[in-house]
Amino acid sequence: MINIFEVAETNEMIEKENLDVRTITLGISLLDCIDADLKMVNEKIYQKIYEAAKDLVATGDYISDEYGIPIVNKRISVTPIALVGGAACKAPEDFVSIAQTLDKVAHEVGVNFIGGYSALVSKGMTKADEMLIRSIPKALAATERVCSSVNVGSTKTGINMDAVKLMGEVILQTAEATKTEDSLGCAKLVVFCNAPDDNPFMAGAFHGVTEADKVINVGVSGPGVVKTALEKVRGENFEVLCETIKKTAFKVTRVGQLVAKEASKCLNVPFGIVDLSLAPTPAIGDSVADILCEIGLEQVGAPGTTAALALLNDQVKKGGVMASSYVGGLSGAFIPVSEDQGMIDAVTAGALTLEKLEAMTCVCSVGLDMIAIPGDTKATTISGIIADEMAIGMINQKTTAVRLIPVIGKGIGETVEFGGLLGYAPIMPVNSYACDAFVNRGGRIPAPIHSFKN
Repeated sequence: MINIFEVAETNEMIEKENLDVRTITLGISLLDCIDADLKMVNEKIYQKIYEAAKDLVATGDYISDEYGIPIVNKRISVTPIALVGGAACKAPEDFVSIAQTLDKVAHEVGVNFIGGYSALVSKGMTKADEMLIRSIPKALAATERVCSSVNVGSTKTGINMDAVKLMGEVILQTAEATKTEDSLGCAKLVVFCNAPDDNPFMAGAFHGVTEADKVINVGVSGPGVVKTALEKVRGENFEVLCETIKKTAFKVTRVGQLVAKEASKCLNVPFGIVDLSLAPTPAIGDSVADILCEIGLEQVGAPGTTAALALLNDQVKKGGVMASSYVGGLSGAFIPVSEDQGMIDAVTAGALTLEKLEAMTCVCSVGLDMIAIPGDTKATTISGIIADEMAIGMINQKTTAVRLIPVIGKGIGETVEFGGLLGYAPIMPVNSYACDAFVNRGGRIPAPIHSFKN
């Protein structure tokens, strides 16, 4: 039972510390929409999603009003479209038509994003996988709410360097295709290693093939809550610090569990997981960087940053697991540059570089996230950055991801505005030395020795 003290405490978190349920994401399997006829595929996809999600937004609004908990986004994730469209699509343009169907139904049901325009190619690419990947620039330019992801590596299979090379090219093409919007399409495109099947957060969400026909996943976020809790234990030792983070994460996860259970009941859809991720926003007081500074750093990027982030990530997971039997997705601390005012300030001050961010991704929830780079960055350089990040995920048996935004027409020192939750970002410098010969080798980087556990 939740007692009256916890109710008052939760209200305080919501009103003063930016606690929110970042997203209710309805996962929908589209495997039964597979057909050899493209028109039929599009019709089946539209009907399946519409019927499943027509009450999603209204349900989220009802729960928000009933419990006084802000639910910022209502979203949909679907089976990777490379699998769904493989039998019907004969050219990249055919896949674009499916993206437009996804966008249309997302508008109809009122969700802000729909994820799953995806391909899983960690060991190799089918013709359908490659066609979908090559269609991504046009698909993201032709849609508003569609998000795309490509999983190019895993601890079990290694890294598909052919896919890594292709994704460097596709990211640049997507930037070019959406250059009138400051290359915004790249903000909706993620490259993964070890992508989870149940991630509710965009842009990387898709509904894995191991999942049920429909499922409710909830993502909770509370950087401001953690920051406020740590202000009360300034100067205390690490044991006190860790206990404070754990207890706070427990309370935040309880809120997510409540919302998830209620949404599951209202929609008559099974509850999947609660993802407790400290996902920041550009709002003042809603920053992971501020938590790291409260732990004891003058600025993010200072010596000790990686250790502080490792501590934070681990304690968040420990607290969340105690609050719900089904904690999943990514769960931990996100470090997106454009979406976190503290990160933006650290980059602007020169304290935080791309290389330091890469080191931090060894211990955070995801990876190099929402980082704006010069628009004239070479495709092979982008592929090299992806390969580095995938290697961190592969070796450390964790999810890593890359969401880079080469902003066409802009260079180091300039700023790009994305608006809303996506925020704004200074253009960061990229190492100018080439890695062309490495990227162009082709083939696959083998799985590490510790992956053989059968």
